[in-house]
Formats: sequence, C-alpha cells, structure tokens
Amino acid sequence: MLVNGKWSAEWHPVQATDKQGGFVRQTSSFRHWISADGSSEFAAEPHRYHLYVALICPWASRTLLARSLKGLEHVISVSVVEPQLGAQGWRFGDYPGADRDWLNKAEYLHELYTRADADFTGRATVPVLWDKQTHTIVNNESADILRMLNSGFGALADDRIDLYPEDLRAEIDALNEAIYPRLNNGVYRTGFATTQVSYQQAFNDVFSQLDELELRLQDGRTFLLGERVTEADIRLFVTLVRFDVAYHGLFKCNLRRLHDYPLLDRYLKSMLAVSGVRQTVNIDHIKQGYYSIKALNPNGIVPVGPDMTAYGL
Repeated sequence: MLVNGKWSAEWHPVQATDKQGGFVRQTSSFRHWISADGSSEFAAEPHRYHLYVALICPWASRTLLARSLKGLEHVISVSVVEPQLGAQGWRFGDYPGADRDWLNKAEYLHELYTRADADFTGRATVPVLWDKQTHTIVNNESADILRMLNSGFGALADDRIDLYPEDLRAEIDALNEAIYPRLNNGVYRTGFATTQVSYQQAFNDVFSQLDELELRLQDGRTFLLGERVTEADIRLFVTLVRFDVAYHGLFKCNLRRLHDYPLLDRYLKSMLAVSGVRQTVNIDHIKQGYYSIKALNPNGIVPVGPDMTAYGL
C-alpha cells in the first residue's frame, strides 16, 4: 500500500481483519461525482474521463459493463492493467488484453494515486475514474461509478436502458444490501479468512445467498427483477461469472459449483446473451490474476479447467 505517498512492502490481499480473523475491505477514498446538470465540479463531457480497470476484478468489471450497456464506449476511454498482481500491485504492460498507460505514462496503478494526492495513504485499487482535464481521480468506488455511468452523463448515454429505474430502486437497494456482504464480498471473506471460524461463517453466507437466489428464479423470471437488466444484475453477474473459475477452488467456496444450480446457470447464460456483456469478460485474465495471488497459490500454478465453453467463454 501507499503510506504518505510512498510505496510500502509487497502487495498482500488481506487488507485488515476483524476480531475473529475475518477479512475487512478498505473503504474507497475518492468519492467525487460527475453530473450532467452542472451540480458538481465534474461536468459530463465527451472524451474528458478515462476508466482504469482490471479484467480480473469484479468491482472494476461492474463499471466496464455499465459503460458498455449505456453506450459510453466512445465517451469514456479505458485502460486495462495486466492480470497478475505483483509486488507493487496492478501494473500496466503488454500481456494480451492489457494496455500500456498511454494517458499518464504510469508503470503502476499506484502512481496515479500519488499524482492525484502526493501524500495518499491507502491501497491503489481498481476501478479508477480519472479526469483528463484536472488530472485527478474523480472516484474509485465501483458502486458510485456504476450509478454515475447510468445517470450522470445525460444525453451522452443510451437512455433506452436505465439500470436504476425509480420504480425498482427500493428492490434494487434491498438486493444489493443482501448480496454484497454475503456473496460479492462473501467469497473474499471466505478466501481470505485467517481463522476457521471466520471462514465457516463466510462460507455459510455464500451458499445460503446462492440458495436464496436459486429460489428467487423459480418463477421463470429472466433477471433478478423481471425481464429487464438492472444494477442488481450487474453486481451479481460479475461474481457469478468468476465463481467456478476462481472462487470454487482457490477461495475454498467448494460446497457446490454455480453449474450445480440449474436456474442460476440459466441466469448466467441469459446475462451473457445481453448485448455488450460478453465482451467485458476475459476468462484468461480472471484465472491468471486470481492464481497469481501468492498468499493463496504460492507455486503460481494456473489450473487448466474448468470448461466454460457452455457459456461461450
């Protein structure tokens, strides 16, 4: 992490632990907003903003997916870091599907944090929404960026899709509040647990949430709230598409595979069939990235499986 603007020690996935040895995630530091109505210092303008992402990362992939669904590819440029996590965290480079940082000429993502705040203390995480005009980080919280991409760019975005429609907001918020701690972050709480007690609690949360979601789909609905894709689907999808590839084995979430849930399996295929979704998924980056975490996989061996051809991946 960065301490007063200086890189300190090697990257490690466990940021902090609670009293039971459970994984605690860092709070995002940059929380500015982009608006189309002039209500914030960051105005919605074409070609002004740049998104830094990792294709391994579900949080970053939320934003990449929203950018795609809202038709903002020609409004917001993107750079992808290499999948492997090294001694200094995320790095730009020439791995297939990754980029050099053509915008800021940084070698490591953490350099962008110190350009935005020379005395920054914390972890250099993705996604990062960067303002080319003021040369700073607008926001590094994926939930905020997801909302901004949906409604903060006004006429620059495709208004045929509303990921957070007013009539469904209460239901979306309720789903997010359940799914995030138990499943989205639950797999990390399981994989990065440092005690048996914290592991078992997180493990139970993951599979009880998957069981509840399987029941929710029994009425034949295509997506979580019916027949239209919402923010809740984006937040769920990015975890499900990584489940059998990484969380089941490496993170010890091994009671069942996602493929063993018939309705969630169908749901994942339905999400991948939505225009603009499949292009945001890179199974090679996901596997290379997760299995490069030395704390979980010291020998760095990347498994050949699982076979994802049933999903067209």
